Amino acid sequence: MNQSKQRFFIALVPPPDIEQHITEIKLYFAGNYNSRGALNSPPHITLQPPFHSLAADVPKLEESLNQFSANRLPIPVTLFGFAAFAPRVIYADVVKSPALLEIQQDLMSYIEANLGIVDRVSQSRPFVPHMTVAFRDLTKDNFQTAWLEFAGRSLYFEFTASALTLLLHDGSRWNISNQFPFSA
Repeated sequence: MNQSKQRFFIALVPPPDIEQHITEIKLYFAGNYNSRGALNSPPHITLQPPFHSLAADVPKLEESLNQFSANRLPIPVTLFGFAAFAPRVIYADVVKSPALLEIQQDLMSYIEANLGIVDRVSQSRPFVPHMTVAFRDLTKDNFQTAWLEFAGRSLYFEFTASALTLLLHDGSRWNISNQFPFSA
């Protein structure tokens, strides 16, 4: 029996055109501000932060996510401008729509009830949907300079999230492991 633990998180991933645009912003931060951490995952909005699962339990995890997603409608998502978790992280801001807040809350409750996976930190603070473009490897000085540049910069995208995405860590970066369509 495979007892190896794997790291996952669950997110909404934008369509390829927006993914490309956000990746270009991440590359800009890598080149100009020496912040490469955000390039370790595709652009995404985290709904369930990283957790561990035994390899043997992955089929159950995927089945659960499939059941959860099957009863959900696709979710309209709006990216609007930039915001920050000072003094380290800069992100494309995501409008806090009722649908987004609801799915995040429902997913966390569902995963706890069905799989016993709990993220205490997320439970203790409000959900801030965001798409990271510069990560914790941004120095405080670089953050200050970058934030001056990006605080007023415009960004506007609308898309419909049509699936939950399960991402798996391969030891160096996060990759899409599977997607579960919203098919209600």
